[in-house]
Amino acid sequence: MSYDVIVIGLGAMGSATAYELARRGLRVLGLEALSPAHQLGSSGGRSRIIRLAYFEHPDYVPLLQSAWAGWHELERATGEELLLETGGLYAGRVGSAVLDGAIESARRHGLPHQVLDAAAVHAHFPALRLDPDMAAVHEPLAGLLVPETCIETQLRLALDHGAELHFDERVTGWQGGGDQLVVTTVNETYAASRLVVAAGAWLPGMVAELDVQLTIERNVLFWFHPLHSPELLGPDRLPVYLVEVDADHTYYGFPALADQGPKVARHHGGRGRPSVNPDKLDRRIHPADEQAVRDFCARHLPSVNGPVVDARVCMYTNTPDDHFIIDTLPRDPRVVIASACSGHGFKFSNVVGRICADLAADGGTDFEIGFLSLDRFGQRPP
Repeated sequence: MSYDVIVIGLGAMGSATAYELARRGLRVLGLEALSPAHQLGSSGGRSRIIRLAYFEHPDYVPLLQSAWAGWHELERATGEELLLETGGLYAGRVGSAVLDGAIESARRHGLPHQVLDAAAVHAHFPALRLDPDMAAVHEPLAGLLVPETCIETQLRLALDHGAELHFDERVTGWQGGGDQLVVTTVNETYAASRLVVAAGAWLPGMVAELDVQLTIERNVLFWFHPLHSPELLGPDRLPVYLVEVDADHTYYGFPALADQGPKVARHHGGRGRPSVNPDKLDRRIHPADEQAVRDFCARHLPSVNGPVVDARVCMYTNTPDDHFIIDTLPRDPRVVIASACSGHGFKFSNVVGRICADLAADGGTDFEIGFLSLDRFGQRPP
């Protein structure tokens, strides 16, 4: 059977893309090598931050505003609880990427926010202790998403709108050149007019001719049982947060939720190490992984620093500049690439699904994504 679009990878971006394409009435086949909402990629971990005062680049903010609205639309349509609003706090010293970048994005886009010194942060959020020379941006429109539920919801909606989804079916290759694109899996061969590759850490093996140096990075997430003062750690007293300790050490975390303790992790904790094979990722938790996070908690969140109750390993797929790749393939514009989100992509997945559907169905999108194109790597001939 021939399809309008085949989507390779049904994680965050792929599930959203399959849903959006099917919602528009296209014949969609989604292919996933693993089980639905699995924990072996970059989209698990029980909670993911969503924030609007985006330190990484101000051009992400309009996409985030669309994503924020999109998650609430999905909640209203399905009755699922996907987004918990907690506010957000982004801290560092003057000149740091997190602090200065968040202020720039908030001011450029007129986002509601406050800039607080260290004493004010502690007064408002007593569990968090910043160094005296630190400051922070606080914004009310931030919170956390439940990634597994988000993906499961988008997959269910894709099925409800007629998409055909295959799990535990690994893609072994694809070919263009003819009137249709041909995708081969361990089970079968399929044809489609368009292809979306949302394979995450498996992207380099799926689009080998993509001449961009991507690195696969191992990162570790921890949940703790509080040492004391648990009443200060709930979502009514502690927002989601990022703290840039120095240029090489940024940590992020979540308030304690009813079914889990407070979660803390180092952002890009595996940076500087060799790129790993996603199929051979070391999923053991080592003492050095824990110690780095404990050192941060001892200094900035002492009440959190109790026994570990859970820990998991996840992957980042990093581009050289830490921005996404969302574009069509230069040699064949029928192929859409939506991957390499550099450890900060989950929150965007619903809007990325709409963008990918635009690119696959219409060949273009009204969303401003030029800064995420392959042009910046010299991939597209003039």
